[in-house]
Formats: sequence, structure tokens, C-alpha cells
Amino acid sequence: MVDGVCSHEIIVNTLPKVLLHDHLDGGLRIDTILDLAEAQGYALLPETDERTLAAWFYQGGSGSLVRYLESFRHTIGVMQTGEALERVGYEAVLDTAADGVVYAEFRFAPTNHTELGLTPEEVVEATLAGLHQGSAETGMFVGLILDAMRERDDSPLVARLASTYSHLGVVGFDLAGSELDVPADRHLVATRMVRGANMGLTIHAGEVDGPHSIWTALQRCGAHRVGHGVHIIDDCKLDGTEIVELGSLATYVRDFRVPLEVCPTSNLHTGDWSASS
Repeated sequence: MVDGVCSHEIIVNTLPKVLLHDHLDGGLRIDTILDLAEAQGYALLPETDERTLAAWFYQGGSGSLVRYLESFRHTIGVMQTGEALERVGYEAVLDTAADGVVYAEFRFAPTNHTELGLTPEEVVEATLAGLHQGSAETGMFVGLILDAMRERDDSPLVARLASTYSHLGVVGFDLAGSELDVPADRHLVATRMVRGANMGLTIHAGEVDGPHSIWTALQRCGAHRVGHGVHIIDDCKLDGTEIVELGSLATYVRDFRVPLEVCPTSNLHTGDWSASS
């Protein structure tokens, strides 16, 4: 506070916020990564000094989705034990609450965390334990979304997991992964299972692919929300930076109030969107 006036940062931090799109394996503390790597014998980190590792993980200037996603190989690599998953879940809640978030939905792909012998069920249970502990300490409401990867064929398994643990804090199912290579409607069995269980369904679409990907997520798969969805702009007519006309899909999204989980910082970091857009 300067001369009785709160800074912009303080005001933003204290505003109650809702977080709907946050990848659990995308926000680990650097010291936690180093601790978990040592505990699990993970020797593939690009750096072992905390400061240089932090610099490596910061992908703000890379402009490359491939480079951006490379960091997930290492965070997933150190999240292969129950203790690690519980710690990451717990710390995620603490860090998010410190940013003024009052409701958060974290997401991850449980089948990414079975390399050291955990079952998918054990992965989910350990993660939920950490989230619940953090929620109890902070008072923040927390939900967990289970991701299935588009390029794999285990989406029905993940859908069953989501339904099984819905009474313990799993609030939804998501399709993530290679949007360009694998259309969402290749996973109709899983998406029908999720909707049949009356669970929330969100699908990554329109992040790197065009409006047809969003259409498939909504009209073929029945998604309730769309992850990213920034390429809905390609279904709009612009006059400079002003939208002057909506296409049929953009009109549908507006009229049916479909939430787009827009992640501007992520899209800037990956080079899919420019700061001048």
C-alpha cells in the first residue's frame, strides 16, 4: 500500500477467484521437483541446481508448444509414487489458495503415473488425499478432473475411474493430448460413459486446431466446457480487433453459454497466440 492506495497486485491477489483449468503436473515447486527426483532416483532432470532448473522450466519466451510440453516429461517423471502425488496435490492447493483462489479444479492423467508400479486407482487416491489435506487447511473447495490422452486407447478406463471416485472429489473427465492428430470423437465410448454417469465433461479443443475441433467436442462428444477454445475466433468476422459478426458455432457458444476455459498465458507461451492479438 502506497499513501493509502492498494497496489494493483494486492487488489488482484485478494480478489476471490475461480480456477477451472489447471494441470496438476504443470505447477510443481522447483524444490519439490528436486526432492522427488532424488527420492525416486530420477536422473533425467536437465539441471540439478534450483536456480538454473527454475530458469529452464520457465518457458515464457520459447514460443513452442513442443518445447513447452517438454517440461511435463520431467514433472510427470517425478510424480510416480503415492507420496509424491500426495505432496504435489497438497502443495498445489496451498499455492493456489495463496493467490486468492476460493474454488479450483485441478486435472491430470492418472495413467501417466504408473511407471513405478502404482495402479491408476492408487494414483487417484493418493492425489485426492493431498488435495483434501490442502483443502482442509485452507478452506478452499477443490475438485479433480481426470484426463484421458487422445493418442491412447484407455479413455474408457479413465472414464470409469472418474465415475468410481466421483463421491470422493473427482468432478469431471477431460480429453487432452494431440488435438491435431486424434479427433475427440474417437473417444465416444468414454464421453458417453461420463455423460451417462452425470459427470462434468470438458475437452481440450480449439487450442491449436480450428473451430471444427470445438464443434466435434460440443456436438459429437457432448462436452459441457471447452479447454482453451481460442480458435473460436476463426468463426468470427473481425474489423481490426473488433468482432463484428459471429459464425454459427460462435453464436451457439454464446447463446448456449458454453464456458471456454481460456488460458491466455499458456497460449502466449506456446506461440499459438501473439501478444498483439
